[in-house]
Order: sequence, then C-alpha cells, then structure tokens
Amino acid sequence: MTHQRTFAAVLAGGIVASGMALAQAQCDEIAFSDVGWTDITATTAIANEIFTALGYDVNVDVLSVPVTFASLASGDTDVFLGNWMPTQAGAIQPYLDEGTIETVNENLTGTIYNLAVPVYTYDAGLKTYDDLAAFADDLDGTIYGIEPGNLGNAYLIGLTEKDAHGMGAFKVRESSEQGMLGEVRRAVSRNEPIVFLGWAPHPMNANFDIEYLEGGKDFFGGEGVVNTVTRAGFSDDCPNAARLLEQLDFTLDMENTIMGSITDDGMMPAAAARQWLAANPGVLDGWLDGVTTADGGPGLDAVRQALGI
Repeated sequence: MTHQRTFAAVLAGGIVASGMALAQAQCDEIAFSDVGWTDITATTAIANEIFTALGYDVNVDVLSVPVTFASLASGDTDVFLGNWMPTQAGAIQPYLDEGTIETVNENLTGTIYNLAVPVYTYDAGLKTYDDLAAFADDLDGTIYGIEPGNLGNAYLIGLTEKDAHGMGAFKVRESSEQGMLGEVRRAVSRNEPIVFLGWAPHPMNANFDIEYLEGGKDFFGGEGVVNTVTRAGFSDDCPNAARLLEQLDFTLDMENTIMGSITDDGMMPAAAARQWLAANPGVLDGWLDGVTTADGGPGLDAVRQALGI
C-alpha cells in the first residue's frame, strides 16, 4: 500500500507538472487588440514592453471596438486594455452575459468621453446638447467624430436620425482620431466654432482650451472607467500573465504624459512607453508583485534588466 500511495502521489505530481507546463506553453504568445486611440496605444505599448521583457511573444492587432469584442469572444484575441465604460456597455454586455469575455481589472478611473467644444464656443452659448440646434449654421451642420464604426459615432448618428435635441440638421463626419484633431486644430487657429468627440485622458485637454457639453449621459455617462478584458478562460490558461493584468493599473497623468510624447513629440509608442518607465521605475514593484518570467524566473529583475532600469 505504501508503494501504491507513493506511485499515486508521483503520478499526480507528474500530471500537475505536465498541466502547468502545458498551460505555460499555451501562454508563450499573447494577442492584444489596439483600437487605434492614442490612450489605448499608450497602455498597450506599456504592456507590450513588460510582457516582452518577461519572455512572452506579444502580437498587437489594430481592430475596431466591435471587431475586438468578436475577436475576444472567438478566442483570436487574448487581451483588450480599452473597455471604456459605460460607453461600451451595450456592445460588450452580451459577451459578458454569455461568458465569452471576462473582465479582469479596472485599469483606469476618472475618464471623460463626450462632445466637446473650444471654450470660446462654450462661452458663446453652446453648453448643452439642447443648444446644438441654434448653432447648426455656425457649425456647418457638422459634428466631427473618430473612426467609422466607433460606438460614440453611432450614438451621435442615432441622435441626428431621430432629430433628438433638434440635431436633425447635423451630420457626423467619421474620420480618425488624428483626422478629427486636425480639424479641431484648424478651427481653433481661426477662432471658428467646432464640435467634436473629446475624451480624457488625452493631450487634447492640454493642447486646446475645451469644455465638454452637458448631455448624452444615457450613453456617455459622467466620469467613467476603463476595464481590462480578456477572452474567456485566459486567467485559467495563463495565471501568471493574468496576475500582471490584474495589477496593471494606470493613471490619468501617466497616460497624458505618454500620449503627449506620441502625439506632440512624434515618438513611437514603444519609445514613449520605455521613456516613461525609465522615469518611473517604482511602478514596476506593484505591477510585477508575484509575477514571473514566461519560464518561471524572477519577473521584476528580468523587466528591469531588459529595460535598463
């Protein structure tokens, strides 16, 4: 009986070890989605630097929000750091309900997402959604949005189609973050009125003197949060990587700084991420608490060595 128990214990230990090795092998590669917004590009660049330093093979695909959620649900994407809530609630909730996407962390608080105007336009009287109709001619009936398929755009298009708040005379011009901000820059340089989708964190809040309109709370809410979400089962398959994601918290100041390096200074996202980490190495202590390299070595030491900090 003693030999039987010993053999069983050895066999069980071998099965557990094999299972851990298999799980680790499944986690050699981690696929992120980046929806192309500078804030998510910045945080994804931070994650990329750290996971790569830990020995993971990181792949980043630029996908729209709806495609991101579908890709997470199908298992083609592992991680998305940009689940803005409550604005994405309607899009993600079906996946959360069916269990194909899981929320693993609230990585940022105090966000803002809504229509914005230059302060001189705000002071002229455009302060709420209900004021838009009176400014339709001054604004050339145009609301500047971001990339086609964006949920914020879709909400605003819906308002124009329903003539909500008298917005029936408006069209939403879909472009891109940089295309939209180019229009804002031109309008501000000429002191012309413009209304556009704005959000914080983003350098636009420092680069332009802007105000956010009152309204749209049924979609945009007030202050919001950003969640880290993963495909179903990622935390079980990749517990070490999941631990890092659970501890990878950001701040408005941090994101504004990295985004400023990208948009204002022309730095590549990876370089901007490394520059910020070099200036703030202490943040790694909390992020990497209990986290190992992909092959089980000390995580914090490996990241510091790889990044030269």
